[in-house]
Amino acid sequence: MRAIVYDKKGPAKEVLHIGVMPDPKPGPGDVLVKIHTSGVNPSDTKSRSGWAGATKMPFPRIIPHQDGAGVIEAVGENVPPHRVGERVWIYEGQWQRPFGTGAERIALPAERAVRLPDCVGFTEAACVGIPLMTAHRCVYADGPVAGKTVLVTGGAGVVGHYAIQLAKWGGATVIATVSSDQKAEAARHAKADHVVNYKKEDVSAKIIDLTGGLGVDRIVEVAFGANLPVAQKVIRTNGSIATYASDAEMEPRVPFRPFLARDVTVRFVLVYVMPRDAKEAAIGVITQCLEAGSLRHQVFREYGMEDAAEAHDAIESGRALGNVVVRIA
Repeated sequence: MRAIVYDKKGPAKEVLHIGVMPDPKPGPGDVLVKIHTSGVNPSDTKSRSGWAGATKMPFPRIIPHQDGAGVIEAVGENVPPHRVGERVWIYEGQWQRPFGTGAERIALPAERAVRLPDCVGFTEAACVGIPLMTAHRCVYADGPVAGKTVLVTGGAGVVGHYAIQLAKWGGATVIATVSSDQKAEAARHAKADHVVNYKKEDVSAKIIDLTGGLGVDRIVEVAFGANLPVAQKVIRTNGSIATYASDAEMEPRVPFRPFLARDVTVRFVLVYVMPRDAKEAAIGVITQCLEAGSLRHQVFREYGMEDAAEAHDAIESGRALGNVVVRIA
C-alpha cells in the first residue's frame, strides 16, 4: 500500500514522503479500514517536528495522523463480522503505535473505528476525532451546560468551533473570543451568541458587561497561560476552566488566591488519556449530532497524499482556518 511516511523528525518538506508499505492485517479485536481521508491535527505536526525537544523517533518509521475515515474491509477475532462494509470515523489511529491514518489502510482496535452516519461525508468525518472529542470533554466534563454561560477562547479554531456548537447544543449561552473579523465570522457560523475581538476590545470588561456583571460559568481555553488575567476576572464562583493548550506560555504562574476564593476547578484536557467513559460519552454525543446533521464542519482545504507536507505546513504556519484533510483514496 502507499503511505505518507517519515523516518526522522524535522521540517515537513524535508522528512515527509510517499513510501510503499506492506498491507496491515487485523489482529484479535482489530478492524482493517480502507482509508478515504486522513485528518491532520497540531499534535500530528508537533510529533513530526520534534516539538518541545521530543526529537527521538519512538519507532523507526512512522505513518502519521490520528484521525481519519473510511470503510471496514476485514475484522479480526472477537469482532462481529457484520462490521465489514461499515463506514467509520477513526480516532487515535497513531496513538502509541507507529502507523496512523496517512495510508491506504490501517488496522487498529475496533473501538477506535466508530460507525459513521450515511449523511456525513468522508471529508467531514476526518475532522471529527481529536477536535470534537476534545471539545466535548472541555464543555461537558463538569456536567450539563443548560442555562449556563460558556466562554470559548479561540472560537474560530478547530476545537473552539466545535466547542461553541456543542455548548449551544447543550443549551448554553456562548461567548467566543477571536482575533480578526474573518475569525469572528467563523465563530458566528458556529452560532456563538456573542463574539469579542480581543485585538480591539477589553475582553474582561466586555464579558462582564455581556453577563450583567456575573461573569461566565465555564471557560474552554486554548491559551491557558496567556489568558489567565482574563480568566481570573470573569470566572464565576464554582466555575470551571477546561484547557487543552497553552503554547505561548507552557509554564504559567497561576493566580492561586483569586481562584481559591471562588472555588474554581481548573481541568487539563488531553484526549489521548481521557478516561474510557469520557471517550464513550463523547462518541455518544458526537454520533447523535452527526445523525441529526446539527454540526457545522470548517474544512480549510483537502490535500492530495503527495501534498502532505503542504498540509502540515498550513497548520504550523497558522494559515489554516479550520480542519486540514488529506485525501487518501
